[in-house]
Amino acid sequence: MTIPSLPQTTSAEKSSNLAFAFFLLGGKKLADIRTFYKFCRLADDVADTPDLPPEEKSSFLESWAGAFVTRDYSLLPRDLAALITRRSLNPDLFLEIIRGVASDLHPIHYQTFSELREYCWRVASAVGLISIRIFECKDPQSHAYAEALGIALQLTNILRDVGEDAALGRVYLPEEDLQHFGVTRDALLHRRVEPGFNELMRFEARRAREFFAEAKTALPRSDRKNLIPAEIMRTIYESILTIMEKDGFQSLTSRYTLNRTQKLICSAKVLLCR
Repeated sequence: MTIPSLPQTTSAEKSSNLAFAFFLLGGKKLADIRTFYKFCRLADDVADTPDLPPEEKSSFLESWAGAFVTRDYSLLPRDLAALITRRSLNPDLFLEIIRGVASDLHPIHYQTFSELREYCWRVASAVGLISIRIFECKDPQSHAYAEALGIALQLTNILRDVGEDAALGRVYLPEEDLQHFGVTRDALLHRRVEPGFNELMRFEARRAREFFAEAKTALPRSDRKNLIPAEIMRTIYESILTIMEKDGFQSLTSRYTLNRTQKLICSAKVLLCR
């Protein structure tokens, strides 16, 4: 079983924050990062599509994981296989991404933040570590930056999508935090706001802020130019987090996004601070 061919473009990519993050890239870097992110999108789509039974989803992901375990890239689309070889991308990081996505096939239940952090590392930090290789970062400190930023971005995603995830029967927030603030999984799954919900979300937002701050501290001067796309992503997602905070976290019933003008402003801030 092989991974289907990666499309040249996707409507999801066009409307996503990635389009703004990558707009300064050109040539081979842009083509390569698009190939990689389309793989990530495809893996996500396999896990989330309602049209495939769980067994078939698992079979797909296991077959893809096998390509990275055996290093037999003939199972992969030609452009992805060529990218991995040419950029010397770490196959173990691809495995981590697949393992993270595969965990979404089962009931989501994280008892502690340590467990949630491991998930965030797999689906976001590992993506960042591959990305900085494509961005041609040289400073070892870029690895710490990518890891911290990945966790910050994924935590922000979780806060933004808490209502949409609940509609799919998923609760990513750690059980220890739910109990501390008196919020039940049942209430979240039914998109019902309990008294402690806002404080819970503010607590998790502070945690995300800590990882954003860690990423900013780790940002190496020597790789700053190569990391402009990542910095644009950071600025966009910090802005989304700020909007949620000011709006009192209506995430159970609302979808928070930035419009085109707001994203352009975020991009301009990064470019002016180079």
